[in-house]
Amino acid sequence: MKNEQQAALTGYQKFVIFILAITQFTVILDFMVMSPLGDMLMKSLSLKPSAFGVAVSAYAFSAGVSGLLTAGFADRFDRKKLFLFFYCGFIIGTICCGLAHSYPALVAARVVTGLFGGVIGSVSMAIITDLFALQQRGRVMGFIQMGFGASQILGVPIGLYLANKWGWESPFWMVAALGLFITLLIITKLKPVTQHLTIQKHESALKHLWETVIKKNYRVGYTATALLSIGGFMMMPFGSAFAINNLGLTKEQLPMLFMVSGLSSLVFMPLIGKLSDRIDKFKIFAVACVWMMITCVFYTHLSVTPLWFVMIYNVCMMIGIMSRMIPSSALVSAIPDMADRGAFMSVNASMQQIAGGIAAAVAGAIVTQPTKGAPLQHYHIIGYLVTFITMISIILMWRVNNLAKKRMQDKQAGVVPEGHVIHEGI
Repeated sequence: MKNEQQAALTGYQKFVIFILAITQFTVILDFMVMSPLGDMLMKSLSLKPSAFGVAVSAYAFSAGVSGLLTAGFADRFDRKKLFLFFYCGFIIGTICCGLAHSYPALVAARVVTGLFGGVIGSVSMAIITDLFALQQRGRVMGFIQMGFGASQILGVPIGLYLANKWGWESPFWMVAALGLFITLLIITKLKPVTQHLTIQKHESALKHLWETVIKKNYRVGYTATALLSIGGFMMMPFGSAFAINNLGLTKEQLPMLFMVSGLSSLVFMPLIGKLSDRIDKFKIFAVACVWMMITCVFYTHLSVTPLWFVMIYNVCMMIGIMSRMIPSSALVSAIPDMADRGAFMSVNASMQQIAGGIAAAVAGAIVTQPTKGAPLQHYHIIGYLVTFITMISIILMWRVNNLAKKRMQDKQAGVVPEGHVIHEGI
């Protein structure tokens, strides 16, 4: 993947990047806001860490199930219509979160939100893969991932401000209102994405799903994505609780912490995306993984720490975490054939969500809090687990990188027409 020639982006491609990025902003914000609200929710609803872990994982598990159920049909429809359907469902689920006034109602609302929100990322990835060449996808992923940073700069601090003033339900109402505006943009501005419909095999949805799951090359991508998700999400659910109860931060300081971390994402993500298109994607991924492992282990061992130092450390961790996701997403997107992209991305997103749910549940089982407001215990074990899992993910992503290179070489040589399958031995 070295020295890939960069292809210029058209005006419409830039709009597609914008609409997918802002959509990603709302979906990520809906998921991310659970972490900074963690301490508030645990206190207001009298939740133990294990119960809060269930609330977080409920979204992920339902999203994973939804992705698997959708995979067989994902390549049968105009991707714009599929995108719009699931985004509208996501908005409804977010409204349900705002209406929830008890722990069972909150868990149920998170399940509904996950059923729809968890599929949006896979449909977005399918649209990106259809409309952008591999040489452009590093930059595209960099801008799409800016939704993550923007959610921390704007969404999370504003959401925390609203939560401190009007209750923890208010951030969900903010996401729903923004989602309605984005829906109008999708309806009026996004063009149909139907090229994949011309090469469908007209097989049953169940058969399409099964054939997408059993392909060896695809399974390497699924496994790599799942491990990346576990490594990325295991620390997240208790991030705010750890900052308040262990590092000594106040709830008023949390918005500033998330804002600084998010700003670093906005600065670094486009740069990482451009580097991914110019330099070997796997090398960037491997370096980012090593960086993340070092910062995570040290961070989980911190005790009471000044705000400025926590900010610096969060920025360092964020650079490592996000710098893994951009090149890895671009590499994984090169694996599926056009006829399988929707199904592949749905299954891949399911693996990501289910793995994230497992990570949150495992973290909830490991982390304990003796009394309300006491420091979290055993959080450092999470750092060691993340390090071990990340080591394995480097090996798997190396295999994904080799598959992506072979596909590019075969495609350039005219060996594999778009929509056909490469049968490599793994």
